[in-house]
Amino acid sequence: MNERVEENQKKEAVWKRIGNGILNALGGCLIPLIPMLITAAMLKTLASILGPDMLGVVDAQSDLYVLLTFAGDAGFYFFPIVIGYCASKQFGVTPVLGMLLGGIMLHPTMIDMAVSETPFTVFGIPCAVQNYSGTILPIILSVWMMSYIEKIFHKYIPSSLDIVFTPLLTILMMLPLALCMFGPIGNFIGYYMTEVIMTLGNAGGLVTILTVTLLGTILQFVIMCGLHWLLIATVTVVVTTSGSESVMLPIMAASSFAVGGMCLGAFLKLKDKKDRSLAVSYVIAQVVGGVTEPGLYGIGFRYKKPLFAMMLGGFAGSLYAAIAGLTGYNLVPVASFLVVLNYTGGTMMNVVNGVISGVIGFVVAAIATYIIGLGKDSDQTMTEPNVTKEA
Repeated sequence: MNERVEENQKKEAVWKRIGNGILNALGGCLIPLIPMLITAAMLKTLASILGPDMLGVVDAQSDLYVLLTFAGDAGFYFFPIVIGYCASKQFGVTPVLGMLLGGIMLHPTMIDMAVSETPFTVFGIPCAVQNYSGTILPIILSVWMMSYIEKIFHKYIPSSLDIVFTPLLTILMMLPLALCMFGPIGNFIGYYMTEVIMTLGNAGGLVTILTVTLLGTILQFVIMCGLHWLLIATVTVVVTTSGSESVMLPIMAASSFAVGGMCLGAFLKLKDKKDRSLAVSYVIAQVVGGVTEPGLYGIGFRYKKPLFAMMLGGFAGSLYAAIAGLTGYNLVPVASFLVVLNYTGGTMMNVVNGVISGVIGFVVAAIATYIIGLGKDSDQTMTEPNVTKEA
């Protein structure tokens, strides 16, 4: 009996390590994209604000509007090349080879064949030609496989020939693997993950409201488990393919600002000067810096009760977002005031609703924290947690 229990525990440990490894790898490939995503979103935001949908300063056919639009879209369209570089750094592949593989998957000839459904083979192997623009998983899986192949060639090819033949043979080996196997597999997984999000978002009525509200209530715990990178990867594909997303992006403002509200409520409740000062710093860290870990660990998990207040804030703000039909048009995976960029690209009222949902999350969490209290541990002095910046 004990042997069976030990065997089950070992299996669970193995699966846990595999799961953590996948999530960590996904995060390592996506975190470096954040500056590019923010820049692309801000370019599209400028086009939206200046364009006919908002201020009407420039016409939709004007050079400035067209320039800002395609410059912003480029950040999403060329994902296979950019992620090819990031994934190469993550998996220990020569970065330019990752970029080259991304470029191959994004070549106009590939896209034309995918659009026209032209039959194609790679070294005689039938290939399901697909459009990989804006995709994430196909290139990540391909570069992961390439990391093993390149190492093998580095090991067995003499150093005098290594610089020429290792890159060449690696890419030749990866062509059938990427285009006939890992690319289609990644697209298949991404397609069905995307379909789930889009179906829930397009369902409307009570289904969408319940989904958005529930996710907004628990999002911070999802982030702590690292599962948000899987969601971000999926949402990225949804935004790239359909231009908008109505499940995950609408809850980001409410959930993020609920953490800041929790810290403000704690500040109003605390008596020790040092504790109050730390609580204020946690508010600033979230609102300005987009870092929620100080508040989560310094207030939430220290006192426990404020976590419930934070969930109430996320619930209230997300509920408003769902009822108002808040929609995201950009992907800016930050927890600061810049989160409002997610809601630009549609109507001005959509942006206003995004701001309101964040304010509701902040205010409700602050009031709930103050009313619920912090518990007996609030008399002890807080210590500042060791924190890394959250994406």
